[in-house]
Amino acid sequence: MPTMPPVILNNTPLVALWTLQHWDLLKNLFGYVLIPTAVKVEFLATHTNLRQQDFADSPWIQTAVLDNPRHALSYIGLDIGEAEVLALAVERSARLVIIDERKGRQYAKRLGLPMTATLGVLLLAKQQGLIPSVTGLIYQLQKAGLYFSPQWIERFLTMAQETQ
Repeated sequence: MPTMPPVILNNTPLVALWTLQHWDLLKNLFGYVLIPTAVKVEFLATHTNLRQQDFADSPWIQTAVLDNPRHALSYIGLDIGEAEVLALAVERSARLVIIDERKGRQYAKRLGLPMTATLGVLLLAKQQGLIPSVTGLIYQLQKAGLYFSPQWIERFLTMAQETQ
């Protein structure tokens, strides 16, 4: 078992990177990532055959069971996947939590957990030379149904030095 504290991610970033056919970025950036059981269930709920195969072919995405599942009940207003992400992050002293949903991010901030979101992963990948640009990827995610506020996109593109 790896000795470095884990990176733990929620379903939305997992789906986003899978949709972009870039979830190998998780391996290239972090070595391995953990997802709680509820996130795996959410992820496999649609496009089941394709996702099951891709999941099986990606050993760097590991499923982890909570030591104390009741801890996930502490996060009122979150879905079970987000709640398990936060509980697992606390249990395993995560080095990073990747979560997009605002309420989940608010809880993570209150818990003092280091966090980023899907766009943060893309920015890091660009900074490390793993992808040449983020602009097209953002628009692909929007076309696939993910919402990012125009202000956040503008801020993110500025950070990526891709403003128009």
